[in-house]
Amino acid sequence: MKRTASAHWQGGLKDGKGTVSTESGVLDQQQYSFGTRFEDGKGTNPEELIGAAHAGCFSMALSMVLGEHDMVADSIDTKATVHLEEKDGGFAVPKVHLELRASIPGADVDKFLEAAEAAKENCPISKLFNAEITLDAKLES
Repeated sequence: MKRTASAHWQGGLKDGKGTVSTESGVLDQQQYSFGTRFEDGKGTNPEELIGAAHAGCFSMALSMVLGEHDMVADSIDTKATVHLEEKDGGFAVPKVHLELRASIPGADVDKFLEAAEAAKENCPISKLFNAEITLDAKLES
């Protein structure tokens, strides 16, 4: 299975602008720029897109692991915070923090936390990163 996305850029780093698109059309020439990445400009940025991908991947992986333990969530809400930092004369993403809130009727807290940790370690997007991935998981009623 392969999925594709593309980017187009014009101009220099600080005065240039670009667009990103996905094969599915969900993103179709969405604007990004230096301002949207390093300032408060309107548009998206690579780190935001990585965060969305990681949150979505993790949530699906958790659903799978929960199912293996005969648990089904009423809801799984995941927020991914991608840390972009200056490092060694450039930029790097050294850390992603996942914040999970889930509602799972009758769930055992220890089994839930075990499942969340397994999903964090094994979702394909987590495996992609060379970064520390932390998790704050809470089971809500």
